[in-house]
Amino acid sequence: MKTILVTGASGLIGKSLIDLLLAEGHKVKTIGRSSKSDERFQSFVWNYKEDYIEEGALDGVDVIIHLAGANISSGRWTPQRKKEIVDSRVETTELLFRKVKEQNLPIKSFISASAIGYYGAVTNEFIYSEEDAPHTDFIADVCVKWEQAAKRFEEIGISTTILRTGVVFSETGSALQKLTLPIKDGVGSPIGSGKQYMPWIHIEDLCEMYLGAVDNKIKGIYNAVAPNHATNKDVVKTAARVMRRPCFMPNVPTGLMRIIFGEMSAILLEGSRVSAQKIENSGYTFNFPKLESALEDLLK
Repeated sequence: MKTILVTGASGLIGKSLIDLLLAEGHKVKTIGRSSKSDERFQSFVWNYKEDYIEEGALDGVDVIIHLAGANISSGRWTPQRKKEIVDSRVETTELLFRKVKEQNLPIKSFISASAIGYYGAVTNEFIYSEEDAPHTDFIADVCVKWEQAAKRFEEIGISTTILRTGVVFSETGSALQKLTLPIKDGVGSPIGSGKQYMPWIHIEDLCEMYLGAVDNKIKGIYNAVAPNHATNKDVVKTAARVMRRPCFMPNVPTGLMRIIFGEMSAILLEGSRVSAQKIENSGYTFNFPKLESALEDLLK
């Protein structure tokens, strides 16, 4: 049994991951902007803007799983919003690093989220692996700074794992629900060209990858995506078929998306293939390697 501190515990991934960690017999602590009432684990407060972590949060911790970060797809990317997206990831990581280093805490592992945005919001036929260079757009810059902050834990001898996560599909609260809502109403359609890839992953597989990092089965940087490459059109059409709903509406125009979402529309309109080969080579076997089986499980 390990004592694991989870940041971003109230988010989509955090909620499911905590359930899995507890089921595996681990002790969980959480830390967030406000204390969370849950009899299953201790909850603590932090504020990266004030360089504050509540006393006791890091006591006895073996592993830190860092999931915290402002929602990238919530709202237009104003200069203020961009700063929040970066700071909520980088500054929180730096705060954890400073506290661990200052107190010389015997943390064994630091496990951080990142995103496939590292490779940029671009559409092409290239398949990106962990060894490829980052892109140069905003979302890639966020991931680069995020990962650089996480890698500082390696400087003090702490095993570090980074999971570059694709679009997470879950039963509730994920991008899948936003995508399927119009399908339920019979007006579902691909976005833009529909040819942009959507590197995706089932929430169950993602959480098990984090568990693998906790159990020291993986270390380093991994793409957390399913091996089945799918375009936006593939996802929409497959979801409609699983839901037994029609899908004949014309594509949502690219120009309209840009008007509504501004610069943020790039992450909806663009996307390339991302390789899952490295995580498979580590010995991980996907529960949901194929899009249709994943959607059948989540949309049943």
